[in-house]
Amino acid sequence: MIIMAVDLGKARTGIAVSDSGEGFAFPNCVITEYNEEKLVEKVCLKAAELKAAQIVVGHPKNMDGSEGSRAQECAALAKKIGEASGIETVLWDERCTTVSAHTVLNMNDTRGKKRKATVDVVAAVMILEDYLGFRRNRK
Repeated sequence: MIIMAVDLGKARTGIAVSDSGEGFAFPNCVITEYNEEKLVEKVCLKAAELKAAQIVVGHPKNMDGSEGSRAQECAALAKKIGEASGIETVLWDERCTTVSAHTVLNMNDTRGKKRKATVDVVAAVMILEDYLGFRRNRK
């Protein structure tokens, strides 16, 4: 099954996708959109284009596991994406993925505008890799 991961941001949203065997996560694109309704539409179009059977949306919980305002916003947006796309949509804990993405980009000496353009898609890949690992270990 093809699974698409979404790292929601205020301006940029990273998209990653798995292979049909759920073994690998690949970066796909960054959607730049400030308008929530248009973002939901673009994410749904991308899911249809990729033939995703499931959408995993990053859920930015606080370090203590509680949900702050951003986590609640992401949960509401994930619900809208699921309803609009008709595709099963799940929330996945994304604590520290953006920090980890910055670490990976540091190790690869990615700086400036290129870093800003790629950090969200790298975070989406990390969310998806974590989710795929969970699915493999659950079987």
